[in-house]
Amino acid sequence: MTPGNTHDSLILEPLVEQVIEKVGKPDAIAADAAYKTPAITKFLLENEITPALPYTRPRTKDGFFRKYDYVYDEFYDCYLFPAGEVLKYSTTTKEGYREYKSPKQTCANCPFLAQCTESKDHQKVVTRHIWQEYVEEADHLRHKPEVKQIYAKRKETIERVFADAKEMHGMRWTTLRGLKKLSMQAMLTFAALNLKKMANWTWKSPVMA
Repeated sequence: MTPGNTHDSLILEPLVEQVIEKVGKPDAIAADAAYKTPAITKFLLENEITPALPYTRPRTKDGFFRKYDYVYDEFYDCYLFPAGEVLKYSTTTKEGYREYKSPKQTCANCPFLAQCTESKDHQKVVTRHIWQEYVEEADHLRHKPEVKQIYAKRKETIERVFADAKEMHGMRWTTLRGLKKLSMQAMLTFAALNLKKMANWTWKSPVMA
């Protein structure tokens, strides 16, 4: 159990490390979009674990160019604007994002300015994480048939367990407070779910006469 204000993505790495230590290294990890971060994809790929992660929709406003409309040039380390302008590297933030900025004077008279940015100084800024190539590799892998099959199993296994826990075993909310009490509730809940599984496994169909 972890505090409620801890983001899901921060829990995956230590959890996988525990699995590796106690069970063995998994071939793949299937997770939802919350876990599709540069740090997690880097961790999985460097440990030779296949990330089975979903497609994530661009969050750009309607009517504006999507981020994929700006082509990244790895050799020159710059972005190319759809109209042909170059966005050059400017700086790297403390969060690990490299910023690429367009020339203000050129953008001020660009016919595509309204589709590009709402910035008052007419400058477009595109960010790219220093580990972005790991996210791109995860996006590439999700198209493979074997990875699609792994991700499809997620909704048939763990998501179904979570749904039963919330809808049939009171895990949607709690009247308890504190990690110790919530851990107790969670352990009892999933112990009950495991007993149901064991009962289903041992149940035998009646023999037809």
